[in-house]
Order: sequence, then C-alpha cells, then structure tokens
Amino acid sequence: MSWRGYGLRSYCLCAREGGFVAAFNFFMSAAGGVLTISRDSLRINEEIRIREVRVTDANGEQLGIMLTRDALKLAEEQHLDLVEIAPKARPPVCKIMDFGKYRYEQQKRDKEARKKQKVITIKEVKLRPNIEQHDFEVKLKNAQRFIEEGNKVKVTVMFRGRELSHPEIGNAVLDRISKALEESVTVERNAKLEGKNMTMILSPKAQKATKNKKGGVADAQNQDSQSDS
Repeated sequence: MSWRGYGLRSYCLCAREGGFVAAFNFFMSAAGGVLTISRDSLRINEEIRIREVRVTDANGEQLGIMLTRDALKLAEEQHLDLVEIAPKARPPVCKIMDFGKYRYEQQKRDKEARKKQKVITIKEVKLRPNIEQHDFEVKLKNAQRFIEEGNKVKVTVMFRGRELSHPEIGNAVLDRISKALEESVTVERNAKLEGKNMTMILSPKAQKATKNKKGGVADAQNQDSQSDS
C-alpha cells in the first residue's frame, strides 16, 4: 500500500492543521480503512523538529547531514516520507521511505510470525480409580478431542481415602488411556503420584503426511495384484 495518488496537498494540509495523526486518518479513510497503522515511537515528517539530521535515501545510500527542512523537501519531491530511525544518534538518522508501505509490510511479517507460533495448552481429564466403562469412554473421547486440537493432555486419577493404598489401580487406568491413544500421542511424563492424585501427561505426535502413506499402500496393493496375475 502506498500514499501516492491520495493527494500530497491534502496530506500537507492535514499534517499542518491536525498533526500527523490527522494525516494518517485522512489516508486511511481514502484507502478505505484497509489497515490500521500504529505510530509506535517513530517521528515522521513534520514531527521531526531538530535542526539537522543525517539522511539515508530510499535505496540505502547515505546523503550526509543536512537541514531537516531540506530533507523534508527532498522526501516530498519523491512523494515519500522522512522517518527518524535513530533518534539517539548525533545528529539523528532519518530515512526517506514510503512509510505506509513500510508499516504494511511490517504488519504482514508480524501476521506471518503469529501464524507460525503454535500455542499449545494443557487440558485436563479427570478420572476415578473405579471408573465405569461408559464414563471411561466419555473421558477418552474428550482426551482424543484435545489431542486432535493440538493440545497436551494431563490425565489425572483422583484417589479417596483407602484407595491410596492401591496406586496400581490408578496406574492401570492411566495405562488404558495411553494404550487407547497410542497411535496419536506420546507419553511426555509417565504416571506419577502427587498427593491424592496420580497424573500423566500426553502430547500429540508429530503429524505425518497421510497422503503419501495412503499412496504408498495403494501402490503396494497394485504391485501385489500385478504379481498375483
């Protein structure tokens, strides 16, 4: 996205009368509100009030130290913006760039980075040592759903009173869960007795390319049928 073509004169008027925020609002309105730009801590164009700045052009070439008003004029002639990128330098370093395009591309990068971040949460399934078969199947389905959603599952067997004297029963319940889900999970932490609870943590297995696997099975079957004939 670029500000070019949206009216430099209108931009300058907005910037003079209402500051850079007003200018941003003008362009976002003209662009149909496609994206929201955050100014962060950057100073841009008329907001740069220091007398002199060191300037880098849009191609990264050093233009040296010049009066800020001259740098602004140079950026305006190219229909670009003057952006202060190193305010603590002496003098501050500014770059001539298309700030709208810069923010747009930055937001795209941030969005892609968020997509690649996989948030894994730990869900919990609670059972009793003497759980009935129907209840066990319900808990098993819940655990399977959590795993399919990409979450880890903490399976907890809750003991009461004298049940603590038979931890092997809790172990057996947890074994039933892990064996029922063995194709889709790995045991991240084995069964461990903590107070009145015995817990085990399951995590999803890495997904494999099932398409190739199916294709391989089909090819193998075709080869077998050809060899039989």
